[in-house]
Amino acid sequence: MKIKVYADTICGWCYIGHSRLLKAVGTFKNIKFDFEHAPFQLNPDMPKEGMSRVDYLVYKFGSKELAKPMYDSMNREGTKEDLKFNLDNIQITPNTKFSHILIKLAFKKKIGHRVLGIIYDSYFSKGIDIGNFDTLIKIGTSKDICEKEIIDAFSSDKEINDINQNNIIASSIGINGVPFFEINNKTYISGAQSTVNLIEAIKVNL
Repeated sequence: MKIKVYADTICGWCYIGHSRLLKAVGTFKNIKFDFEHAPFQLNPDMPKEGMSRVDYLVYKFGSKELAKPMYDSMNREGTKEDLKFNLDNIQITPNTKFSHILIKLAFKKKIGHRVLGIIYDSYFSKGIDIGNFDTLIKIGTSKDICEKEIIDAFSSDKEINDINQNNIIASSIGINGVPFFEINNKTYISGAQSTVNLIEAIKVNL
């Protein structure tokens, strides 16, 4: 069964959706799943070095105070999934392009969910800049991905262009928010749905 997930690595709801999806598929012991991470950049024009968290919240929401209700809701839902959101630790809102390139490489090596989970936790729990090359190389090599392979992918115009094109592709099929789940090319689910809803969506495709 094919499951394609449109997500961004600085999207807390995507982190929650990732956790719920893994719980959902874990209930199907005899089904083989083929997963695809579809990169989506919430901030496609973000500078390569990212921007300060304070400036980002003003740019995106008007102020930290105006962003608080959404983040409070995200925190509550994350707690239900045993996820730790320590948003005050975040100093930089990164450009996510290269984290997506690393994840794409990891999925080719069948360790995509593990690397994706580390990236989410690094950002949302530890406040680590996941746009930083050294950080991403450290994450990749910790899961036995060759450093040279990671650097080559980061230096590839094709890989960068592919990531950039994904937002255009997503927009062309009506996706303007993430997470977004596509199951067997026929069932579409938007938002961080409950584990129960994801299980039911998978059952429809059995």
